[in-house]
Amino acid sequence: MYFKGQKFLVAGISGSGESSARFLLARGAAVYLYDDMITPAVRAAMDKLIAAGAEEVTASLYQDAVRGCDVLVLSPGIPIDNALPVAFRRMGKLIIGEEELAAAYLRATAVAVTGTNGKTTTVSMINNMLSDCGKTSVACGNIGEPTLNLVEKLSFDDFAVIEISSFQLETLSNLRPHVAVVTNITEDHLNRHYNMENYVFLKSKLVRSLRESEYAVLNYDDERVRAFASVTKARVVYFSAKSKVEGAYVEGGEVYYMGKKLFACSQMSLAGEHNLYNALACAAVAGILGLDEQTVAQSICAFRGVKHRIETVCERGGVTYINDSKGTNVDATLKAVASLASSAVLLLGGKDKGYDYTPLFEGLKNSNVVHAVFYGENRYKLLDSALQSGFTAFSLCRKMEEAVMLAHNYAQRGQCVLLSPASSSFDEFKNYEERGDSFARLVQAFPDD
Repeated sequence: MYFKGQKFLVAGISGSGESSARFLLARGAAVYLYDDMITPAVRAAMDKLIAAGAEEVTASLYQDAVRGCDVLVLSPGIPIDNALPVAFRRMGKLIIGEEELAAAYLRATAVAVTGTNGKTTTVSMINNMLSDCGKTSVACGNIGEPTLNLVEKLSFDDFAVIEISSFQLETLSNLRPHVAVVTNITEDHLNRHYNMENYVFLKSKLVRSLRESEYAVLNYDDERVRAFASVTKARVVYFSAKSKVEGAYVEGGEVYYMGKKLFACSQMSLAGEHNLYNALACAAVAGILGLDEQTVAQSICAFRGVKHRIETVCERGGVTYINDSKGTNVDATLKAVASLASSAVLLLGGKDKGYDYTPLFEGLKNSNVVHAVFYGENRYKLLDSALQSGFTAFSLCRKMEEAVMLAHNYAQRGQCVLLSPASSSFDEFKNYEERGDSFARLVQAFPDD
């Protein structure tokens, strides 16, 4: 892509937007900044970029910027059907995201991971495995560092393990990783993507652009993901916990890759079937990259998970408190519940993402959840779905802090309190990390009696 003399409007400055603006300024582009939510952090970032040569676009100059700029660099936080990208699209102008910019300049071997659940754990597991195998590797994209920041840091011998969200896929068409992994697809973000057809198509974009020399690692046990084999030119490698496939699979309690035994499932530090799938995806990537099998097995088995994903925070008064703030959809919450060894009080709620919660409560009726506490913006929707499903063991409150206190009072010695909200955090918190950290602070303050 040619930058010098081109006018780029960067919309959404926090996070990837700031990285995009710096990248473009360093290459001689004219950069214009727009953000309709000027927080103190955004203001500080904007001021630094303006000092480096960018210009701020205010609301009064919005239309002039749309007409005058050549390319829109869109933050993943701004939907593709927002008025700004719609205006650019009507004029036939290019709309890209940070990952699209990075794709043309990243020298490192890219391993990209998308899917509804398991992305962060799988990315972290692959990144950790590559490091254990003596490779220079960085987790980036929707996790860790913005990918653009790595363009100058990583060489051809290095690896970038990129987490790609459906929001990022809206503006992505030319990222061609050496290996693309799709973990699973279940209902998520329908408040943004409107229906499952749109959501599934977005997820498929990661493999649609791959060439014959590249690899698509697909979950064979997920019907939607398995179907992606028909829309890619890449070499397909499957992973499965139920079938012997061309790739990574389970047989007799052992994990294999292409017929070679790697490790026993019982050796894994992480519990739960969902983590077995993450490990299988990781094993498939290792096989494709030709990594040392013994080191791979040791690395996968030793991996202990990521923060905010079924993370044990503490034990107070014989009750274990578990932070699964990253469980923002129905499937993730059901998997978190299924991984528990004891009965649980479950915290549910936050900002609605357009789900039908009926399957959640149908699943909870036959689980080890003895009580649920509904809180947040969608608490009444949760209540209605629970009653329709015949799930009646619940309490109701407004804020998460109240919910934590109710759960603390309800839980008995030997039980656990699980925060796995099946909702986004944006009604009360900046992101799921802030929500998880708040939960951890609250429960750590309880007396240990």
